[in-house]
Amino acid sequence: MKLYDYKLAPNPQRVRMFMVEKGISIETIQVDLMKTEQFSDAFKKINPLCEVPTLQLDSGNCIAQVNAICRYLEELFPENPLYGRNPEERALVESQNHWVHINGGLAVGEAFRNSSHNFKNRAVSGPHDYAQIPELAERGLLRIDNLFADLDAHFANSQFMVGDYFSMADITAYTTINFASWAKKTVPKNHSHLQRWHDQVASRPSSKA
Repeated sequence: MKLYDYKLAPNPQRVRMFMVEKGISIETIQVDLMKTEQFSDAFKKINPLCEVPTLQLDSGNCIAQVNAICRYLEELFPENPLYGRNPEERALVESQNHWVHINGGLAVGEAFRNSSHNFKNRAVSGPHDYAQIPELAERGLLRIDNLFADLDAHFANSQFMVGDYFSMADITAYTTINFASWAKKTVPKNHSHLQRWHDQVASRPSSKA
């Protein structure tokens, strides 16, 4: 297998953190997004969506999207499950992981891609061009503030995203909080529960992936 990666982007980091937590080693190939290598004819044959991460299987088939890649790897390497250890946990992890992605990852992308001059006419990732909408950037910043507050309230009563169990939902939340700095948003000083959790995850070896 080969993982098409870009070290600076948050979504590929989610897969790398997952791999470290699982003890998985896969050959990685860097696709330089700043040089727009994702739009090259060669990479479009691998992933027509022009996005990383992308996992290329030995069969030649390619899997795009973080959750699909990690689910596939979870099936291949079931030890130390990160999507839940029983049906209830699996449902809770899926729910929390989706919630953070929708209200966090997409919100940061909304704020950043609709305001950065580097993404003029590239407000949405993928093969198509979309104009920036300043109002979406403003809304994204508000959504980030709400995410921080909601997570702080959650961690007041929970060690991780799902009780005392470290999961894929924590990986998604951690990379999302870090991604928020791209939109010049950091954890507010009065959000001590969120900061406690973030420091805890940052101390794990996988956070350096």
